[in-house]
Amino acid sequence: MPAITRAALAYLAVTGLVVGIWACGFPALFYSAFPGFGLTWVSVDGPYNQHLVRDTGAAYLMVGGLAGLGLLRPLLVTPFAVGFATLLFNLPHFAYHMTHLGMYGPVDKVLNVVALLGAVLCSAWLMTGRAQVRR
Repeated sequence: MPAITRAALAYLAVTGLVVGIWACGFPALFYSAFPGFGLTWVSVDGPYNQHLVRDTGAAYLMVGGLAGLGLLRPLLVTPFAVGFATLLFNLPHFAYHMTHLGMYGPVDKVLNVVALLGAVLCSAWLMTGRAQVRR
């Protein structure tokens, strides 16, 4: 498997699992403190809704689990399949945040763009022929 493919799968797996576990396991803390380090990206966008936070966490768990499986078992779950499925989540998520950057300060804006664009680019890369595992 190409190194960039492993890196893309690892990025999606780690970010998906960290965000998913945090949002599902500790929804109020996720709402008030995500992404940590003194920054808050969720609470500035509306009132707390435990159901919505947990559902978002579950979606992230799916992204992380699928990417992790693609990393560990690429012949079972191909990089293309991971890229296709995760792009269905990452692209609208990215589009939403790019149209709602006004609620963030300068550092938060840049970090949002970098983190979310990274997920979109990883997903897109996995759909290319160069990302595929040779049998």
